[in-house]
Amino acid sequence: MQKEELYGRRVLINQALPAPFGLTGEKTMDERGRWVTCRRCNARLIKERVRLPSGAYYCPVCLNLGRVTSHDRFYHLVEPNQFTSPTNPCTWQGQLSPLQERVASEVAAGMAAHQHRLLWAVTGAGKTEMIFPALTGALKRGERVAVASPRVDVCLELYPRLQAAFAGVPIALLHGKNPAPYQYRQLTICTTHQLLRFYHAFDNLVIDEVDAFPFAGDPALLFAAHQAIKEGGGLLFLTATPSKELLQQVHQKKLAVSYLPQRFHGHPLPQIQTVLVGKWRAKLTKGKLPNAVSAWLKQRVTKGQEFLLFLPHVADLAPVARALKENLGAVKFMTVHASDPQRLQKVQAMRERQLSFLVTTTILERGVTFPGIDVGVLGADEEVFSTAALVQIAGRVGRSKERPGGAVTFWVQENSRRIEEAKQQIKSMNRLARGVSK
Repeated sequence: MQKEELYGRRVLINQALPAPFGLTGEKTMDERGRWVTCRRCNARLIKERVRLPSGAYYCPVCLNLGRVTSHDRFYHLVEPNQFTSPTNPCTWQGQLSPLQERVASEVAAGMAAHQHRLLWAVTGAGKTEMIFPALTGALKRGERVAVASPRVDVCLELYPRLQAAFAGVPIALLHGKNPAPYQYRQLTICTTHQLLRFYHAFDNLVIDEVDAFPFAGDPALLFAAHQAIKEGGGLLFLTATPSKELLQQVHQKKLAVSYLPQRFHGHPLPQIQTVLVGKWRAKLTKGKLPNAVSAWLKQRVTKGQEFLLFLPHVADLAPVARALKENLGAVKFMTVHASDPQRLQKVQAMRERQLSFLVTTTILERGVTFPGIDVGVLGADEEVFSTAALVQIAGRVGRSKERPGGAVTFWVQENSRRIEEAKQQIKSMNRLARGVSK
């Protein structure tokens, strides 16, 4: 083990093993009465429910990062910021619009002051590019920075974009499916789960898609985010669909806010078209799709138009795939979902245009960009599709200057309040975008 592996980290080592670098280590759990609290994820646990035969207590909440027991120790070294500050870290040759520049300046100033801030920007506004000036300033100041996301897919999309934008800056990519060993870097891209391994490491932390599962509603991950930054460190949340809790923090002035309702190319968000199709699962049992769905799909396959087809549940994927093969013949497509072992490879195949389309659950609702696609959602009226999810799904369309529009079609059995709310949100954003353009 190198010393660098302990900088700003909490490394779990069994108490029976030799302590690295003469450190005494820290206990992993706090005990009080009939409770124990995990110091990694802050889970509060009843002792008798988490007692091992050895008499130690363990934490089941963050088990996927390695089992924490009360017989282990955490080893940690204070983050020393041992970096050579680059003179010109940003190699991005693009140009921000005047509106993007205004927001980017606010974000950069906030990051320099280590503020806690929300960047609320419509899908396709160019959030990633708008944080480049802020990251540039932080790197020049010799700060350690991380960009985290709840989704592996988002991290895999951010990594090559940041590599290209900061070509001379070594970047660490950390997620549960990455076999590469940990490396100490000034700039880190990681899933929010990986933040549980850090302690007072980052001068500034950016969390992309902050309202997405599993970060949203998970106290352990929010705790991890606050633990990962240094005392007085900065925190920047990015999203197109902020939660009520985030908006409440803005209202209470606990969060500063920067807002951009316009897409980077200036064109409006595509409108949602809703089509009634009746009991579509009953048709699937006979190997058929509703006529309206079949016609929509055939039209795009014939034209070579790429698209995503969203379904409510993993159980829907196989019967829809069989019906698609029956209806569309030899066209190349794949199904994908959160637990799919080939998920990352399938998404990459779509990016490389090896597929005509992907059939997916909500796992691809946000944070991934396939330029020039259309989107269809079968069963969009089902509860699994929240208003925010529907807005994000619609936002997959029209994300390139070359094709700033496209089709967003929702097939439903009945009208849905959530769909109407999504339509209203999109209309409202487009109206606000027209206002800032004047």
